Amino acid sequence: MSALASLTKPTLFAASVSLAITGSALFSGNADAAKKKTGLDVQIHYLRMMPKVRPVLSNLEPAPKNSGLAGAELGIKDSNTTGRFTGQHYMLNSQYFESEEAFMAEADRLMQKNALVLIDAPSGLLAQTDKLAAERGALIFNTGNSDDQLRTSLCLNNTFHTYPSRAMHTDALAQWLATRRFSRWMLIEGPAEEDKAYASALKRSAKRFGSEIVLKKEWTFDSDLRRTAQKELPLFTQGDEYDVVLVADEAGDFGHYVPYNTWLPRPVAGTQGLTPKAWHKVVEQWGAAQLQSRFEKLHDRHMNDKDYAAWAAIRSISEAILQNKEQKGIQHHAEPMKHFLLSEKFHLAAFKGHKLTYRQWNGQLRQPMPLVQPRSLVSQSPQAGYLHPKTELDTLGFDQQESQCRINQS
Repeated sequence: MSALASLTKPTLFAASVSLAITGSALFSGNADAAKKKTGLDVQIHYLRMMPKVRPVLSNLEPAPKNSGLAGAELGIKDSNTTGRFTGQHYMLNSQYFESEEAFMAEADRLMQKNALVLIDAPSGLLAQTDKLAAERGALIFNTGNSDDQLRTSLCLNNTFHTYPSRAMHTDALAQWLATRRFSRWMLIEGPAEEDKAYASALKRSAKRFGSEIVLKKEWTFDSDLRRTAQKELPLFTQGDEYDVVLVADEAGDFGHYVPYNTWLPRPVAGTQGLTPKAWHKVVEQWGAAQLQSRFEKLHDRHMNDKDYAAWAAIRSISEAILQNKEQKGIQHHAEPMKHFLLSEKFHLAAFKGHKLTYRQWNGQLRQPMPLVQPRSLVSQSPQAGYLHPKTELDTLGFDQQESQCRINQS
């Protein structure tokens, strides 16, 4: 057995939470059945594909190996706290994977009728598992992939996204920059594919909210910025007048060295500096301090955005079971849960100051986006004044008319 395979429980890295529903009825509202000890058992499988991490200059704060899984474990614990009184019992079986072949083999085994699955994996694997879910009557929750195409063109009909898209991240930032009148942007784009995708999202957000990218530069250097940043970065950031420097460096290779080293004394934002996040340790309003405290007590570290997405996925499942009032015809089926989660009846209280719901066209969880620096919350988007016919949360990310997806019709 590899060292990776022995990390935790049955864990191998691929974030897929498969909910096999057994017991009485998935959405049974029968009070007598809820009182029985043999009520509703919900088996959740969490699979995560271990990411290929490229080397970076500084690795002072490596991502926790249990990112995502830790949030799922708290979600199980929170759901069982309520489930003791309402007749549900939630269980978690987690697996991590190093190879795509092993991941798909396990996904194929787990993806059966009435399974509910959370996945943290690359887009190609998500698309393959979604196809299995559609064929076999299962549901997937994407808890770690921000790819915009999953919400606009690939259209995963049996997948919900609790992790925000890149467009939601960059729209949240662009709204705040517009309110502060930082409208002239310098963009520094890293060499990786994910950096280019983030830069593309920034360009879209700039156009959407009335800002202009007046200077764009690509980072192609391999020098050790730990020793040379003070000399190299001021020269690199020379150019036309700009109000703010936007960085697209998702791996954190060079972006951390940009603040305070620009030619003009300007703020830095994007993947470094002022950063849009799904969740961060500095979020404490709206009762969030309680969630932070429970997580830290359970795992002895701070909760991150992947932890939050996995927690929200499991809480969505348990809340859907509690909130659904129908009595007949939907027992032991995941399909009714899909339609309920997409309906206006469902909502999730998730410590962000809003009741969260899912977008009917692509399954994205609507949510406010904190804008943070390392030790404080600066703001939370959507910003005041950005209106929308349905909800201001739909000013973040791709709106219905911008997406080809219509999963509510599938």
